[in-house]
Amino acid sequence: MERSAMQSVTLSLFRFGSVAARLWAFGQMATARFALKAIPEIQTFKLCGSGSGEGFTPIPNTAVYAILATWPDHDTARRAMHGQQVFRRYREMADETMTIFLTPASARGKWGGKEPFQPQDIEVGEPIAALTRATVKPKVALKFWGQVPDISKVVGKDPNVMFKIGIGEVPWVQQVTFSIWPDKKTMAEFARHDGPHARAIKAVRDGQWFKEELYARFRVDAVEGEWEGQTPSLTEKPKTATPDPIEVAAE
Repeated sequence: MERSAMQSVTLSLFRFGSVAARLWAFGQMATARFALKAIPEIQTFKLCGSGSGEGFTPIPNTAVYAILATWPDHDTARRAMHGQQVFRRYREMADETMTIFLTPASARGKWGGKEPFQPQDIEVGEPIAALTRATVKPKVALKFWGQVPDISKVVGKDPNVMFKIGIGEVPWVQQVTFSIWPDKKTMAEFARHDGPHARAIKAVRDGQWFKEELYARFRVDAVEGEWEGQTPSLTEKPKTATPDPIEVAAE
């Protein structure tokens, strides 16, 4: 089902319940990078916290943390995640964990001055995952976050979004939004609809609020683990989703 020699991108989410576990996870934001750097097969990785509510807020969610990583292929990723102590320890400490396996189809921009994703010549199919990463200029951070609560409400109410989460490396200024949609058409309709999201994008572009940005699209290949008590069916398009996907430009 999965193809070799194609870069694997994994998003691993961990939910911690107890105060002790949350303190441990917070500490790992500083210390886990050493163990991850020691994994020979890992290409790049990012340790991230998350936002509260729908995830797209400046208020941190102290229960949820994420590891975004890239690998030579899915098989290599799985072997490392099940064999390396750092990932085993995260699973042991967490109440819930879920990993989404992705293949990059397109990417534009940079992350920390580098291009972490290697787009493959593939048909994305259905569903489609979107990732936006940006470094917000500190002087406009308050303006930027003034737009976000309205966007968060719109995303949360959208019946088509299959999964969404807001994560980030540094609170307030380095943010990542990740979402999964039934197809390109529904994702495009949300992005282009004249509402809080479209107005925020226009404000960002007009004001040049971002110091650095990256937009990427992925094929969703597999999901392992549970989130909110169940394993989301993210690799299957809902029956109510809009058919006939169309191409969509990055936000």
